Amino acid sequence: MLKLTRQVTIDRLGAQGDGIAHDDQHDIFIPNTLPHEQVNITQDGTRGEVVDIITHSPSRQSAPCAFFGQCGGCILQHATPDFYQDWKLKTLLETLRQAGITITPEPMIAAHGQGRRRVTLHARRENGQWQVGFMARRSHTLITIDHCLLLAPGLSQGLPAAQTLVEALGGDKPLDVQLTATESGLDADIRGHGPISDGKRRVLATTAHHLGLARLTLHHDIIIEQTTPSLTMGASTLIPPPGGFLQATEKGEQELGQLVMQAAHHAKMVADLFAGVGTFSLRLAQQARVHAVESDAPALAALDRAARNTPHLKPITCETRDLFKRPLQVLELNPFDTVVFDPPRAGAEAQVRQLARSDVRTVIGVSCNAATFARDAKILMEGGYELETLWPVDQFLYSAHLELVARFSKAKAPKKQRRLFG
Repeated sequence: MLKLTRQVTIDRLGAQGDGIAHDDQHDIFIPNTLPHEQVNITQDGTRGEVVDIITHSPSRQSAPCAFFGQCGGCILQHATPDFYQDWKLKTLLETLRQAGITITPEPMIAAHGQGRRRVTLHARRENGQWQVGFMARRSHTLITIDHCLLLAPGLSQGLPAAQTLVEALGGDKPLDVQLTATESGLDADIRGHGPISDGKRRVLATTAHHLGLARLTLHHDIIIEQTTPSLTMGASTLIPPPGGFLQATEKGEQELGQLVMQAAHHAKMVADLFAGVGTFSLRLAQQARVHAVESDAPALAALDRAARNTPHLKPITCETRDLFKRPLQVLELNPFDTVVFDPPRAGAEAQVRQLARSDVRTVIGVSCNAATFARDAKILMEGGYELETLWPVDQFLYSAHLELVARFSKAKAPKKQRRLFG
């Protein structure tokens, strides 16, 4: 069926980086466009696709990657750096404004560094051949790629390694391969296949050996570990659990860690909530006692092992707990002078409601989602906290994602009998 084209003018960019044009009925969202550009598009409901650009924005540049516009990983390679940074900041301010929060953030910190050290590649068997790459935007269509400009040097062999691994594993099920560049080599975890035979395990182990992988796991089950995969985190050496979560870039982790330390400079007793593998706990323990709470038991075990093997740290106690279902209650929070929370994208509403009623003097929020951060911040502010400082940290280059670190404070509460952890 022939699609009709129409001409529209882009009014602004939306929160996900799409250009927005208007007609009499609704907004039309058009990727890879910039404000004030006149474009011919084909339209399907509220989505548009560019046929050609009639009037180019002065903020347009040539995308540095040949896969841009096909691969769904980047949305703003076509914008100049100044426009890109300004758009990210304005999007953050508008999200806060809609929640009734007014603050002037600190200058945005560029934290892409050398690139992403952790990536998940998708693999699909098509016409008898394995294809490896990323998904197209808003689609389950696989875009086969042979390189990615956003990956750190440690992942330079990641794509061919993933291709070799899925070919060795075989089968027909769609697979995902998570790769992490560690200081001792590539750490790979394959997902989607299910149980395998002993013979197939030997094939995979031999393949991983020839590829020089530090570790290969299948659904977090170790197939082979030739070298212990390790990362430096603060003063500690961390062995991440198979397929575990880490900040996407080394630079991003360092910047976030430094900001949390700066915000917690007077802390003596800290609760680190959604602590993960210890991005903040292992740093904070250089100056304060820390109680780390996390639902992911392998992540918490990695944190505990790193802490026990690091000299001169103050005590870190660990608690495995689902903070979405069982947030720390007010009486559990009150012993701490500082609480750090770094939840997933869904935010920490249940936990924040308890924090808002607590006597904790300093709360430090870390977020990868401005909308849920604004919701949680508003709850804290309605509970008597002041949002003192907000730092935006950009570790996801060319994307809509922005990390935030915020320092909240509450006036000193009357002295109470306090129960200490550990």
